Amino acid sequence: MIWSLKLVSKNCSKMANNRLDIIIFGATGFTGKHVVKNAAHICKEQKIKFGIAGRRKEALDAVVKEFASDIEDVPIILADIKDEESLKKMTERARMLISCCGPFRFYGEPVIKACIATRTHYVDITGEEEFMEKMQLEYNEAAKEAGIYVVSACGFDCVPSDLGIIFTQQKFGGEVNDVEVYMSTWSTTTDNKRPYLNYGTWESAIYSLAHAHELRELHEKLYPTKLPEFTPKLKSRGLVHRSDVSEGWSVWFPSTDRSLALRTQRFLYDKYKERPAQIRVYATFKSFLVFLTLSIFGLIVLFMTRIACGRNLLLKYPSLFSFGFISHENPDPKIWESIHFSVICKARGWTEKLTESTDKHTNPPNKEVITKVTGNSPAYEGTSIIAILSAITILNESDKIPDNGGVLTPGAALGKTSLIEQMNKHNIKFEVISSTVK
Repeated sequence: MIWSLKLVSKNCSKMANNRLDIIIFGATGFTGKHVVKNAAHICKEQKIKFGIAGRRKEALDAVVKEFASDIEDVPIILADIKDEESLKKMTERARMLISCCGPFRFYGEPVIKACIATRTHYVDITGEEEFMEKMQLEYNEAAKEAGIYVVSACGFDCVPSDLGIIFTQQKFGGEVNDVEVYMSTWSTTTDNKRPYLNYGTWESAIYSLAHAHELRELHEKLYPTKLPEFTPKLKSRGLVHRSDVSEGWSVWFPSTDRSLALRTQRFLYDKYKERPAQIRVYATFKSFLVFLTLSIFGLIVLFMTRIACGRNLLLKYPSLFSFGFISHENPDPKIWESIHFSVICKARGWTEKLTESTDKHTNPPNKEVITKVTGNSPAYEGTSIIAILSAITILNESDKIPDNGGVLTPGAALGKTSLIEQMNKHNIKFEVISSTVK
């Protein structure tokens, strides 16, 4: 009996050793191709073995030929989101899966189930809030039992903001009460050639807005116990304001960044009893006219997503309703080479940290720290680099990630790893701008 158990253990170990380090699923999609392109360089440098997966072999062959022809062997795996067995056969061949197959509300869950069944780590590039919270609610315990990490939003949504806040807390040198996040993008070219965004990004956004009303119930199920009250309260700046840290007009930004960052802060409180930071997220526009135009456009789109015929029109005619910024055609990669992003975190708190996270300071905040995260081509190039580095970090630094598995946010999973250092090496820069004590 002992001999047979040893044989089974040996065979399982051998199977694990024969796995690829990473498989990129959805490699023929617009973002998937960017992931493959950057994986060809990053994985080659770090001696990481990767393969690609999707439905059509011809399309996968073309991706390898275009983006990874200098790599000796890139295995191709056929897998279909509608074929559960093919997903399991795909995931059992990898230690880590990077999923680029969205919208994730339709295509994400079967892949996560397959990863849990085959004990394969998982990261994706989604920013779909409802999907992420649902996966945490339904699969966190199963992922823990399988000993795997499931980490969504490993891209421009939402690593720069989530890890930016973590970076700010780590550099603060005291206790943070609140963080205001200012996000902005700009182009260094006068070429107005469009579209700017891929249709898949638009499709995911439309469905996320359409189902936003379901989030409250998910929140309540995910966190039935409320956090203690922390003071002073961080108040909203209102609809629009001018900030001393971000040039232009700043407006409340209803993105996934805030909700995901708050989930990270809740995890840090539950796990380590660290005082959670209060968070507000704003988008900054250089021109008031741009702000006004996008606000009107946003309200129209929001209204249309609430009714079925409105959603159908938005999905059928994206170019019309986005002023040409999004269409069924893929963006020209050269357009994104000229686009840059900035995520500024303005943190307030105290120079001294109290013994217990729920202890109350008797004096008002007396310290302010401002940090910045900057990079290029955020939507696709930046996203693909972040996804690859997140996947590699999970594989290499599992001893620095808590709980030996689970469905976690990027900040919760990777906040204590070298991911920020790795991103700095790949031109996604984290830096402290100022630190002042009153």
